[in-house]
Amino acid sequence: MVQFEELRLELERLRPDIDDLADALGLKAMESEIQQLEHRAAEPGFWDDMENSQKILQRTSALKGKVEAYNALDSAYEDTLALIELANEEEDLSLLDEARQEVDKVRESLEAQRLSTLLTGEYDGKNAILTFHAGSGGTEAQDWAEMLYRMYNRWAERHDFKVKTLDYLDGEEAGLKSATILVEGINAYGYLKSESGVHRLVRVSPFDSSGRRHTSFASLEVMPEIDDNIEIDINPEDIKMDVYRASGAGGQKVNKTSSAVRLTHIPTGIVVACQVERSQHQNREVAMKMLASKLMEIKEREHLDKIEDIKGVQKEITWGSQIRSYVFMPYTLVKDNRTSFESSNINAVMDGDIDGFINAYLKAQSQGALNE
Repeated sequence: MVQFEELRLELERLRPDIDDLADALGLKAMESEIQQLEHRAAEPGFWDDMENSQKILQRTSALKGKVEAYNALDSAYEDTLALIELANEEEDLSLLDEARQEVDKVRESLEAQRLSTLLTGEYDGKNAILTFHAGSGGTEAQDWAEMLYRMYNRWAERHDFKVKTLDYLDGEEAGLKSATILVEGINAYGYLKSESGVHRLVRVSPFDSSGRRHTSFASLEVMPEIDDNIEIDINPEDIKMDVYRASGAGGQKVNKTSSAVRLTHIPTGIVVACQVERSQHQNREVAMKMLASKLMEIKEREHLDKIEDIKGVQKEITWGSQIRSYVFMPYTLVKDNRTSFESSNINAVMDGDIDGFINAYLKAQSQGALNE
């Protein structure tokens, strides 16, 4: 039947790309490394060095995940082809919609895995630290910052990433003034690094009794979580530490004790805070890791030779240089200023459906076509 023949040809056009993906992923090399890592894990004394053994297991799990994802794509292709051929032989049009959906799933999986091959940066595979700041504008901006906080939490849930709130400062009436979360998962930083910048909201304010339109801004900083293998020399004399009582929205986000820690890096003015751990010592450890990540991210972005070359707080993110606009009124549209990718389904976007924006950025970055 013509419908199934067209669908079969559409599917078969994906086969060369699936084969190319195996080479792009380095599938054979990954399988070889998995065998080597599993052999090391079976050696006597493997668990004597707990920290190193955990890293080996994490690396093994990450590689297996990529291999399994490719094998699942390959199997889905074969199963979908068999379904189309069977439906065509039986001339069963009732299977047409199902076959179409399966072809779309194969294409989407292929696209997602191809995009992961673009994540070749040194820190792309790391966890991501996200810090939200409300812009000027009081309650309106603080509410917008919390909306973004929710959006990225929902995105992480969609991708089965683990999220941990490190710091949370309530807004005066609603929303939040600032917050920091850790997103844990393979390539979390690689995907989320594109989201760093100023986000602009246009809507009728729920806090304005006159029903006027308001424009609000919030900024998002994205840093890779630096592990202990990367040494960063920070002079202890350059750090000022303040201790304060933790506080969080509804008492749910943080442990309310007098153990919260705020660190200020005096030479640059960079401030980080952590309030979720049980002790002041633990909070300081996490805050130091956040500070190291921030300094390293600036050093790499500014192409500096040493941490000491960072002269002050970076000012490139300003309220007039938003990366994306979210318009709720008089129409609904989310548009990225760098890639021109847009979506009119603003409810889905605010519920974490931002892969289209992330993918467009990665594609443009790989082609050198970003207008930043």
